[in-house]
Amino acid sequence: MKNALTWEISHGLTDYEAALTRMQAQVAAIRAEYAQEIVWLVEHPPLYTEGTSAKLEDLQDPMRFPTFKAGRGGQWTYHGPGQRVAYVMLNLSHSHGSVPARDVRCYVAGLERWVIETLRDFDIKGEIREGRVGIWVVRPDGREEKIGAIGVRVSHWVTWHGLSLNVAPDLSHFTGIVPCGIAEHGVTSLHALGVKVSMADVDAALQRNWGKVFG
Repeated sequence: MKNALTWEISHGLTDYEAALTRMQAQVAAIRAEYAQEIVWLVEHPPLYTEGTSAKLEDLQDPMRFPTFKAGRGGQWTYHGPGQRVAYVMLNLSHSHGSVPARDVRCYVAGLERWVIETLRDFDIKGEIREGRVGIWVVRPDGREEKIGAIGVRVSHWVTWHGLSLNVAPDLSHFTGIVPCGIAEHGVTSLHALGVKVSMADVDAALQRNWGKVFG
């Protein structure tokens, strides 16, 4: 039986290790089918997370912020205030809208489409690039900058971790790492693009656009 979906928004800054512990418990409960699927929206204090493909040399300022082994796919990622992190815990044993059951590639593509649809609400064109997971915007001068990062883990077909969308973080904080192992392109945010929306505006757009992808 497919679980119902719960949305939860945590206000303030959520401790990263506490988030990992909570996700692990929720994933186990979803797998046992006695807990609902959940999209959990949080902000973290400034920190760097290490994915399973991260290279040590891409952590360029190891003393700047705390670092954590995330256990998700991908490389180094920054989390911090002004960035919306969406932890998505779904049972991929069931289909979800346009995402078929047990198809991790389509699930990741679905997360990308979800962010692109959300950005469209703010008149921002988000794009994907072959070989570069995440969401990109193209500046008028042709520069490509990442506005959303994706890193997932799937345990017994239940997803956890998810994505981050830069609303108004301190973009200088990204300089302590090579974000997602990509040095040749920068990062940006909604505010840096001149879209001065609130986190609540972004949360509403994320919820509004969920069904376009995941049903």
